[in-house]
Amino acid sequence: MFQKFASLRDGLAKTREAVFGRVVTLLGQSEVTPELWEELEALLVQADVGVNTTLELLDRMRARAAREGIARADLLRGALREELRAMLGDPRPLDIGPGRPLTVVLVVGVNGSGKTTSIAKLSAFCKRQRRNVLLAAADTFRAAAGEQLDIWAKRVGVPVVGGQPGSDPGSVVFDAIQAARARKADLLIADTAGRLHTQYNLMQELLKVRTVAAKAVPGAPHETLLVIDATNGQNALTQARQFKDAVGVSGVILTKLDGTAKGGIVFAITHELNLPMRFVGTGEHAEDWAEFDGDAFVAGLFDSD
Repeated sequence: MFQKFASLRDGLAKTREAVFGRVVTLLGQSEVTPELWEELEALLVQADVGVNTTLELLDRMRARAAREGIARADLLRGALREELRAMLGDPRPLDIGPGRPLTVVLVVGVNGSGKTTSIAKLSAFCKRQRRNVLLAAADTFRAAAGEQLDIWAKRVGVPVVGGQPGSDPGSVVFDAIQAARARKADLLIADTAGRLHTQYNLMQELLKVRTVAAKAVPGAPHETLLVIDATNGQNALTQARQFKDAVGVSGVILTKLDGTAKGGIVFAITHELNLPMRFVGTGEHAEDWAEFDGDAFVAGLFDSD
């Protein structure tokens, strides 16, 4: 638990220093005034909590202040932490546990989001859970995507099944499923295309991959994880909404959290789209990876140690 909290806390340093440190200062010894609410709103929007989520959060805070008779700003601090934590919802365990012969996980997201690196980190994590992992290099439309995945797979010691550049990604996934069965693998993680000529074509290809997986393995894909670049701010929320609507995303991997002051996007995605955060990437190495923990995340926004 300590290592997980430390990883999240360190990754949130920029968000904490640039925004939530100012929130803590704002919620000092002053009285609760209309001006305080306005400044708090501006800070939360600046942190990419999102306008809609921020307005709902402040409505909750005002109602709570009235109900509990809170007149001093410092007494709002604990209430804010509790309301932010509530917006993250309850933990939803990843559906990759033992109990079925083969579990299939699709990983989706736009190019440049850190998708390949996240697949490697997820593979290493699952290996530590004693899973026998196989990767499918089904992003056949991006030059060198297969080679990049193969390099990372070698680093974490996981085999890869790929296809020729430009080949049908559904065929790659089908071949990988057959290979997984032959090799007694119990977890298949499939990389998918992150960019085609149009967004419509991208989503159609992803739907085809889902269909192939569903026909080959009962209940597949068992998870569809969306990789989101935290530095993209509100664009990340738009991407998450598009992928959720098109391909049934079941959870989010947030990358590059250490490189942005806008970690508040987590609240917008979880609250507005009801998508659980599964993992957080906080660096370039395989070990820079943490299961998402709502309590640790909120604590990391406010506490430096």
